[in-house]
Amino acid sequence: MSDITNPTPSDASSDAEDIGFVMRDRIAALTRLRERGVEPFAYSFDRTHSTAEARELLGENDEGPIVRLAGRIASWRSQGKTAFANLVDQDGRLQLYMRRDELGEDVWATAGELHVSDVIGVSGPLMRTRTGEVTVRVTELTLLAKALRPLPFGKEAVVDGQVVRYSAFSDTEMRARQRYADLAVHPEVRALFTARSLLTRTIRRHLDDLGYLEVETPVLQPLYGGAAARPFITHHNALDMPLYLRIADELYLKRLIVGGFERVYEIGHDFRNEGIDRTHNPEFTMLEFYEAYADYQGMMTRVESLLVAAADVLRTVPVIGERVPVLTTPFPRIEWVGSLVQAAGVDVTALDDAGLKEVATRVGVERPGTLSRPKLLDELFQALVESKIDTPTFVVDYPKALSPLAKPKRGNPELTERFELFARGKELANAFSELNDPIDQRERFEAQAKLRAAGDDEATMVDEDYLRAMEYGMPPTGGVGIGIDRLLMYLTDTANIRDVILFPTMRPE
Repeated sequence: MSDITNPTPSDASSDAEDIGFVMRDRIAALTRLRERGVEPFAYSFDRTHSTAEARELLGENDEGPIVRLAGRIASWRSQGKTAFANLVDQDGRLQLYMRRDELGEDVWATAGELHVSDVIGVSGPLMRTRTGEVTVRVTELTLLAKALRPLPFGKEAVVDGQVVRYSAFSDTEMRARQRYADLAVHPEVRALFTARSLLTRTIRRHLDDLGYLEVETPVLQPLYGGAAARPFITHHNALDMPLYLRIADELYLKRLIVGGFERVYEIGHDFRNEGIDRTHNPEFTMLEFYEAYADYQGMMTRVESLLVAAADVLRTVPVIGERVPVLTTPFPRIEWVGSLVQAAGVDVTALDDAGLKEVATRVGVERPGTLSRPKLLDELFQALVESKIDTPTFVVDYPKALSPLAKPKRGNPELTERFELFARGKELANAFSELNDPIDQRERFEAQAKLRAAGDDEATMVDEDYLRAMEYGMPPTGGVGIGIDRLLMYLTDTANIRDVILFPTMRPE
């Protein structure tokens, strides 16, 4: 454990020396408090109201009842025998007014050791100042937690009747690393993650009302599958075997369809050992749901109704709601092959490998010589079509080589009954009429295994247990996967995935 009397600040910044001085000053105050018998880290506090509830309680009156509030000190102004402070909690901030003669000498001495960011509890009657500010006239004050490191609270000002905050914590990378500080000083960030929680609750309620059963499937798997991605690999000591963090929930959820559950869903974390950019994080949240006796056309309707319901609810969230788009159905539908051919100006699906690589090089695909033919097609589509889609649009009927788990398209076995939903250049959903022919599935698994042997480390492996489940007979099934992180990005107009994940994966400091 570190020596708290001689702190070494973890901030890798030019002001580390200043932070160290501030922390030493606060530790000295903590020591003085303890010498006076004041415990700087309390066990509990009986709070009666939040700051927002206190404001509502006062209403338009000039005086109000006694309230007990708790939160952080966001600002402090001492004026001899009086002091003003701003107290912030989850719901907002409220002014405090303190007088030496009302608090008494002992408590006033404690107040003299307080700093911005300290957590306190106060009690006193509500009042309105001459300037109209809702205020608590503090008669009791309790230190609940001494902050040894100051939070970077910014200043607030009223401009044209609107509260404008001048942030003291604007470095985006530091905010992502220190999400606890980001949340503490930016109420709009708390609002975004409140919206995230509301989004998942809305999805659950929507699917529950449709008769879906929420289930849990393994995160540690003996084989990974259900997507084209590189896995994280670990080792189980007792069984002396490798295990993989799942890249998708799909194959286990479809086993449940075989087992007799006709509508199932799971909201959980998946893991892919891939790059990090503004739309990818190695650990992410996925919704997958499967419905027996449905196909991809029916699942399009499910997705539309789900997204409309989610958008309607998120528009009710203060601060965030004004950014949420109004969605109208049906969403546009375009064909995968037709849209790519139109964008490329040539039928790329009919080109030989050399011609395909030439087109890929021309449009900026990186290292096309190292990619398999299916991967080249996928990269071309991302560059020429996917990145250009703005409003929610279903892309339908993917080539068979890109969809090893989807049924052949009725009338054209070279394509599959698959759709992906894109908006603002991001993939939001992926869905199939699920392949339920075990012989066809084995052939596709084996084709994927050949790609893997040829160097495609994102190709899937042959899952014999899943094939055995299919051999018992899987009903016709429609399945959907929706990335919760990207869906929230779209609905809240957020540009970077790490801004919608509380603790994103980052390089060590």
